[in-house]
Amino acid sequence: MKPNDLQPGQWTLARRAEKMNPSVIREILKVTERPGIISFAGGLPSPKTFPVEAFAQACAKVLRDDGQGALQYAASEGHGPLREMVAAGLPWQVDPADVLITTGSQQGLDLVAKILIDSGSRILVETPTYLGALQAFMPMEPEVVSVASDDEGIDVEDLARKAGAGGNGNARFLYVLPNFQNPTGRTMSEARRAALSQRAAAIGLPLIEDNPYGDLWFDQPPPPPLSARNPQGCVYLGSFSKVLAPGLRLGFLVAPKSLYPKLLQAKQAADLHSPSFNQRMVAEVMKDGFLGRHVPTIRALYKSQRDAMLAALGREMADLDVQWNSPDGGMFLWARLPRGVDAVELLPRAVDKGVAFVPGAAFFAGQADTRTVRLSFVTASVEQIDTGIAALAAAIRETPTRRN
Repeated sequence: MKPNDLQPGQWTLARRAEKMNPSVIREILKVTERPGIISFAGGLPSPKTFPVEAFAQACAKVLRDDGQGALQYAASEGHGPLREMVAAGLPWQVDPADVLITTGSQQGLDLVAKILIDSGSRILVETPTYLGALQAFMPMEPEVVSVASDDEGIDVEDLARKAGAGGNGNARFLYVLPNFQNPTGRTMSEARRAALSQRAAAIGLPLIEDNPYGDLWFDQPPPPPLSARNPQGCVYLGSFSKVLAPGLRLGFLVAPKSLYPKLLQAKQAADLHSPSFNQRMVAEVMKDGFLGRHVPTIRALYKSQRDAMLAALGREMADLDVQWNSPDGGMFLWARLPRGVDAVELLPRAVDKGVAFVPGAAFFAGQADTRTVRLSFVTASVEQIDTGIAALAAAIRETPTRRN
């Protein structure tokens, strides 16, 4: 409902509320709640990876040793020991004072939007990009410009052309996911990272580096972060959701000292601080190198499920003009349907056959490729992957093609 549609005495919505739209993915997830649906749609970590027993022990210890502190209001910056652990775990020298604990890394995107975006200011994103970032940015009414991207990541020359063009001044920042990107699963190459970092520094373009999946590599770790190359020109976002549990709603950001105070003020206005109890539990679980033992088990599980999906695609789609990539880590695989097949039109046919996915169009800030789909391979079993990919192939075969 638009403000002008409201009758006297009714609520008047802010103009920015018109920019708020429901998540396409969340709406699709409602469909997957139907009994019998095999879902490749959600970006949900596998519940098999949640360290329930470790949290049970941490919960008891935190309540026994520091129950009053855990249940009290706390500093907005976050729990000191947890900030120190975050700083120590990053691959460049980070002052714990530059770490801000957030209520999920999604809140980090919201804080960045609030302090860096004015109405009409230009921001740059990859093609395609994370839908949740677009949702966080859009209420601030920016001009979102999509930068050409390929299998290695951002096209640096196209970035340079778009960073300073137009009537609203230079772009405020580039938002980028270098590692196992959502939605494509691609990883930015070392050569492209070096070129991007150098060019961004040369033209004074800040980078918002989002890295929720970086620990989920399969055979070898990704190249060093962009933030390690130019810490003063980057805000780095991380998450505990993919390596511990998303229900904790804990993430973090690392920001230059020139920017940190304003991010902190935005955090204070949003929720005062992230849950004290959750922060202490995570710090307790992470003691004594827990992640070093736990994360490899996640990598092994996800790699086996990726391999199962790649095998199923090769087997079931052999006679179809379907293309897909082979991600080196993370949770997602990106595919392109045959010419004339629209992913949005395919979805209800697929659901009728018992399988769901996310159409790729929602992830494009500019002109969308309507033939793309995102497939998550981490929550379905190997048997479900086999059945679901076969059902998806059958739905593609039965979908009438249209002329593009």
